[in-house]
Amino acid sequence: MATKPALAPPNNATTDAMISRRGFFMKLGIVFNGLAAAVVAVPIVGFLVSAITRGRGNGYLSWVQLGKVADFPQGETRLATFRNPYVMPTDGTTADTACWVRHVAGEQFQVFAINCAHLGCPVRWFPQSGLFMCPCHGGAYYRDGTRASGPPERGLFEYPYKIENGLITIQAGELPTPGAAIAELTGEKPPCAS
Repeated sequence: MATKPALAPPNNATTDAMISRRGFFMKLGIVFNGLAAAVVAVPIVGFLVSAITRGRGNGYLSWVQLGKVADFPQGETRLATFRNPYVMPTDGTTADTACWVRHVAGEQFQVFAINCAHLGCPVRWFPQSGLFMCPCHGGAYYRDGTRASGPPERGLFEYPYKIENGLITIQAGELPTPGAAIAELTGEKPPCAS
């Protein structure tokens, strides 16, 4: 009977140098997944580092001038605008923010955010009735910013202000809300949070 000749065992040196098709595609997949992860990670890291690299970390705590004290007659409420200190170059005119300034007496003022405490619609001042009115859902506020009626659960939000050299300045950049950093800095809740 004829016997089959035995095959010589493969040479280990040549087998280790060769890569299987499965191994090749596995390594190729790892390289492409690494490239995709890098493409996704670069913008995310750039976004996280941008606050530090742009040097605008204290934009929220900036004091912004509204105008001279004489521009706001005693007993009246006037609309004022300011440039939000925390802006991007693409913001354009949307960075111009409005607020209501009420001159109570002497150097006592109230500076209200223009946004309704309900959903943020812009409120208007009606001197005839002495009310701030929201056109969206009928919210109304008294002249001191407290809630009069409608869906808002609290009064208008107020900006902290100070008077220096005859100019009224407000701490702008962040909308003053009950949980805002401004409330944390002073340790007091704004009157609208009571």
